[in-house]
Amino acid sequence: MSIFHLFLLAVIQGVTEFLPVSSSGHLILLPGLTGLDDQGQVLDVAVHIGTLAAVILYFRVDAFKAFTGLGHLATGRVRTPAARLATLMIIATIPVIILGVILKLTGLSEAMRSITVIGWTMLGFGLVLYWVDQKGSNHKTDADWSTKDAIIMGLWQALALIPGTSRSGATISAARSLGYNRQDGAKIAMLLSIPAIMASGAYLGLEVIATADIDAAKDGAIAAIMSFFAALLALSLMMRLLKSTSFTPYVIYRVILGITLLVIAYS
Repeated sequence: MSIFHLFLLAVIQGVTEFLPVSSSGHLILLPGLTGLDDQGQVLDVAVHIGTLAAVILYFRVDAFKAFTGLGHLATGRVRTPAARLATLMIIATIPVIILGVILKLTGLSEAMRSITVIGWTMLGFGLVLYWVDQKGSNHKTDADWSTKDAIIMGLWQALALIPGTSRSGATISAARSLGYNRQDGAKIAMLLSIPAIMASGAYLGLEVIATADIDAAKDGAIAAIMSFFAALLALSLMMRLLKSTSFTPYVIYRVILGITLLVIAYS
């Protein structure tokens, strides 16, 4: 794959992963709208891994706390703050792993990679984000994150396996509907991307090793590095903007893109 194609993948993934506009949907649309070859799920996950490194670096304090919490759980210290954070992140990740395996085994994950599906989910979940963002209260912070809220956010995150939904958009919508303020809701949503991306990356990484596709691995490494820098910049900008703006600009983008895709799909 050409460097230019890898660059496009990396920039699209890096810029859209943490914005509630569906990075996977944009990656699927790239070959359909440009005529470029479909990069496939291996490269999709590779650029996700680049963004994973970016979110770990940006939220390094909380990420380190979560990883420390795994050690606490392994040694029986289940009541520490770190163990609590790790536990909540595990709970919220279980639904997406279960549904992900089901979609993969049934072949639905590939069947849903279409402009029609992305158009409807881009539009529909964009409107959902607008409604919960406008109606949601701001009385909760990340310190209020509970087991019940982790389960609810995990179920919403599982819905994001449908292309065009947006993992960050779904979890942010869940957070806002539960009463979390924009910044802390987005922070929890970003932290939840860590185990989700690690799980999908590990699964498809085994596929690359099993097929001994060295070229795909090399392309993936290049794309991952470029997506890391793009994601770090986009994440920094979004978190700063949330101090003074709502999610409405992203909703407007989703609605316009969704309607455009549906016109293309049904014309």
